[in-house]
Amino acid sequence: MTQDEGPAQVILKSGRDKSVRLRHPRLFAGAIKEVQGRPKDGMAVEVIDNHGEWVARGIINQQAQIAVRLMTWDETEAIDDGLWARRIRAAIARRAVDPGLRETNARRLIFGESDGLPGLIADDYAGHIVLHLSTLAAGNAHDVIVDTLDAVLKPVCIIERDDDERMRHERPGSKPMGPAFAVAHGTAPDAPVEFHEGGLTFQVDLRSGQKTGFYLDQRDNRARVARYCAGASVLNAFSFTGAFAAHALAAGAAHVTNLDSSADALKLAETALAANGFAGRSTQVQADAFEQLRAWRMAGERFDVVILDPPKFAHNTGQIDRAARAYKDLNRIGMALVKPGGVLVTFSCSGVIDAGLFQKILFSASLEAGREAQVVERLTQASDHPVLLTFPESEYLKGLICRVT
Repeated sequence: MTQDEGPAQVILKSGRDKSVRLRHPRLFAGAIKEVQGRPKDGMAVEVIDNHGEWVARGIINQQAQIAVRLMTWDETEAIDDGLWARRIRAAIARRAVDPGLRETNARRLIFGESDGLPGLIADDYAGHIVLHLSTLAAGNAHDVIVDTLDAVLKPVCIIERDDDERMRHERPGSKPMGPAFAVAHGTAPDAPVEFHEGGLTFQVDLRSGQKTGFYLDQRDNRARVARYCAGASVLNAFSFTGAFAAHALAAGAAHVTNLDSSADALKLAETALAANGFAGRSTQVQADAFEQLRAWRMAGERFDVVILDPPKFAHNTGQIDRAARAYKDLNRIGMALVKPGGVLVTFSCSGVIDAGLFQKILFSASLEAGREAQVVERLTQASDHPVLLTFPESEYLKGLICRVT
């Protein structure tokens, strides 16, 4: 494409401009009639409706189902380093005044499309920043992302983490854009990094922990669930590094059983609990969660509080039915492990499983378990994981606290 040909254009099919005009940040390949100008993947393109009217501007990737990551609906606003820098600074400024972050030095600084930056996740653990760049748009902006974060925050280091799951959506069948672990700025620590949350101390493994190393999205929920744990026997299934356990013990839980398949995660959990003065008040069980939960049910084990925080069961709409069966099975067993009058705390982080469907799944699970359950609280992700109203998929975490009789 020569300069005289003008910018590349994505022409929409008739009637497929509604979601774009409503500022949904993802344009799927099925909505596109044709692409003019032969743009290379990663380039900015103009999105034009079927009548020739300009609608939006975004970054194209013709290898992906999400063909254009829309970034602006202002025809005068270019997608350049200045846009990325402005939005990064704005996202950081919003977290700086967030009252929900006053009692922690670990936070999500940037939450992808919710902050107008598709494919960019940035978490800050006591001055150590971990990045996920999961789209071509974010990958092309790598340098300005790192430079802006360094200029604004002066972090100890900026680390990049990559994984196959995220890249399968952006480049089907491809390898990750970068290495699984890389240092973009500063010096990465060899040992886990210590940070605090709600008066408790935790450690995060920046090199090999899940996601960016810790589940910051559950911060508020850990505090809310802890209120039900005074004097209780607590089962913390899919416990990872034991953050729910620490908050439960701080609230006066009699004992917590952490269940996870990862020995490394359980070791970090045990270390964190000891560092907070809870040594001897927990048991770490390494096993497949489904198998162990079934074994406990058959053995007649019961707990006052059961927490189920499994990994994502559905990555796309084609997996909803299978995921629903898995959630129902898990919660049916979980309810069976709750003492009469006890509490089940259950979560889904699958964005394609909405809150209404999740509650229906719990209803079916309660019937099959022969237990009656009341929803006493609804839970969602922490405030540094904001839900963009034009992008309802950004509300991915949903949880229920249920009284089980």
